[in-house]
Amino acid sequence: MIESQSSFLPTTLEEARNRGWDELDIVFVSGDAYIDHPSFGVPLLARLLEAEGFRVGIISQPDWHSLEPFRLLGRPRLFFAVASGAMDSMVAHYTPLKKIRRDDAYTPGNRHGARPNRAVIVYTSCCKGAYRDVPVVIGGIEASLRRFAHYDYWSDTVRRSILFDAKADLLIYGMAEHPLVELARRLQGGEPFGLVNDIRGTAFIRKGCDVDILPSGELPSFEEVSTDKVKYAEAFRLRDAEQNPFCARSLIQPHGDRVLVCNPPALPLDSRELDAVYRLPFVNAPHPSYQEPVPAWEQIRASITTHRGCFGGCAFCAITHHQGKFIQSRSLESILEELRRLSKRPWFRGSVSDLGGPTANMYGLSCGLPSARESCRRGSCLYPAPCRNLVTSGKRGAALLAAARSIDGVKQVVVSSGVRFDLLERQPEYTRELLAHHVGGLLKVAPEHISEKVTAVMRKPGGEAFARFLDLFRQESSRLGKRQALIPYFISGHPGCTLSDMVDLALYLRRHHLRVEQVQDFTPTPGSLATCIFHTGLDPLTGEKLYVPRSEREKSHQKALLLFHLPEQRRLVMEALKSCGREEEARELLGGATAPHPVPVNRQEGKKGRPATRRGR
Repeated sequence: MIESQSSFLPTTLEEARNRGWDELDIVFVSGDAYIDHPSFGVPLLARLLEAEGFRVGIISQPDWHSLEPFRLLGRPRLFFAVASGAMDSMVAHYTPLKKIRRDDAYTPGNRHGARPNRAVIVYTSCCKGAYRDVPVVIGGIEASLRRFAHYDYWSDTVRRSILFDAKADLLIYGMAEHPLVELARRLQGGEPFGLVNDIRGTAFIRKGCDVDILPSGELPSFEEVSTDKVKYAEAFRLRDAEQNPFCARSLIQPHGDRVLVCNPPALPLDSRELDAVYRLPFVNAPHPSYQEPVPAWEQIRASITTHRGCFGGCAFCAITHHQGKFIQSRSLESILEELRRLSKRPWFRGSVSDLGGPTANMYGLSCGLPSARESCRRGSCLYPAPCRNLVTSGKRGAALLAAARSIDGVKQVVVSSGVRFDLLERQPEYTRELLAHHVGGLLKVAPEHISEKVTAVMRKPGGEAFARFLDLFRQESSRLGKRQALIPYFISGHPGCTLSDMVDLALYLRRHHLRVEQVQDFTPTPGSLATCIFHTGLDPLTGEKLYVPRSEREKSHQKALLLFHLPEQRRLVMEALKSCGREEEARELLGGATAPHPVPVNRQEGKKGRPATRRGR
């Protein structure tokens, strides 16, 4: 069934006029195809503004070689809102070895090249060229994680805040519902754009002599962090301490004679607000103008998002920096109502492909001591040990899974977005419900490594915790009479990891009868702790010097060790063993029968196969 084009937000002036609109208030520009579904950030925010009474349209994947596509919806009355899409455009375009990818899951037909490199900068320039006097607000994952001076892996340089390079008027970082609605309301009320400088979750540029922000903290300048790695690490440490929206200060970072001003993060949505977002009138389909399927939509169309945020604080992950560490959970009633709507879709065949979020078993969890939450500066609630104030009970999650199975028309509910295995140890009700009814044969977990030295750098639990979970998983699956396997995700080439560490991991997999056919090679994505370590060779929070694998040869050897069971990797495995003086391990690693638990998953380089839309907007 093809949805009526009139059900979607306007993408042309003709569609806007069909709604009786002569002009639009806000025009979104996105590097993704237009899929009217809450898992995609631009449509969600556009629907939210529509519900607030604003006239909103979307220009998706415009041809940036001309200004005409940016005039499709005319001159917006208030501002352009620009985002690269659900992924940083450089991450979307290049593998960890900086080779061009051949696909793009957010484009019809899975075609590469529908968005430019550094899309936020290019789109902003085009908006300014089309209507020079219209303010441009940038946001989404690319703008959010590049809001300060940052290391850019693809140019191997420290770049200025993206606000300076894009020449945008305002940056909204993190989950943008609160700041975007406040901005639109204040502009609608007649407040000049240049005076709107106190909204949480925003950043802007001022001349140095014009800045009077109190209380505030000053970061080392762009000039300092671009030439001094110790200063870069210091800047990361200072801004990392201001992640908690309940106690964070404003931050300023000089760039020449101008200053980046970053207000404290926006407050998280409560359950009532989050429920309201998911009640918005989404069509839940790609725009009918597309003649080819959009792979990202195919991945998530039968899935339900239950919450946002993650308190894991993994060094390599952007979720905490973008969605925040405080879990924001929808109510049970809201989720079940969406399941009922899903069950009535003509294409639905009874199987829910995912019920979860960034980490499925964090649904309903929270800090049990509000006074502590409002002054907490921990980057992770789980590392180095779970916080004593953290509520870890899985009873709400277990009740949700059980209730989801009872919906008429729903035959199967699978949890495929991944779980924290170290939390499952504390969640017996959720674990029993999950393994008995919601695995679908394969369960995703992400130990990432087993060496205590490496997992300490990653801010992850070590090999002992994973071994305990592995025993629990196999014992419970056996008790249930189910043949179930794990999809364990591991990272190669992570800062702090040597070739010898990877040999240890490969032997661990052999001894525990595990096999992986997909490896994520570490990519230094903007804004993460691991990227700071990659660039500086320092842990910015401790000052410790760390080993960083950099050469393409070592990266290929680390990756090959995790794929030791594949015949085509044998030569690289032997080279790796020789390089670290452990040739004697070859007989155990390469000899004998292959591991009895093959995991048939997508082997595309550099991607974990997790729904990318879970990672934030």
